[in-house]
Amino acid sequence: MASPYRIYLVDDDRFLLDMYAVKFKAAGHEVTAFQGGALALDALRTGTAPDALLLDIVMPEIDGFGVLETIRKENLIPSTKVIVLSNQGQESDIERANKLGVAGYIIKASAIPSEVFSETIRIIEKTA
Repeated sequence: MASPYRIYLVDDDRFLLDMYAVKFKAAGHEVTAFQGGALALDALRTGTAPDALLLDIVMPEIDGFGVLETIRKENLIPSTKVIVLSNQGQESDIERANKLGVAGYIIKASAIPSEVFSETIRIIEKTA
């Protein structure tokens, strides 16, 4: 395996955060989970940029689009691959995410954790 990747998970659902974190950690990656967008933004402003940020759209306080817009406006993590991981699968949501420069869009309902894991690694390793 390549060196471990640093993955940030952002979702308001603690169960999903734990489930995905276990999957990535089992493969030797470093995972930090944030239960909400505001916490993630605080960490992105002060910490080291992750290799990938998996971001839910529907969250209280700041939704995923709000997080994405802030990341872009403040140029917080220019080299991080941002992947939307959401149940929102409407074309308008996917288009909006693409306009905000996401590297991938995974619909939770149609992807099991191992698929989320493999797609995330594929996106990280895809050369820009």
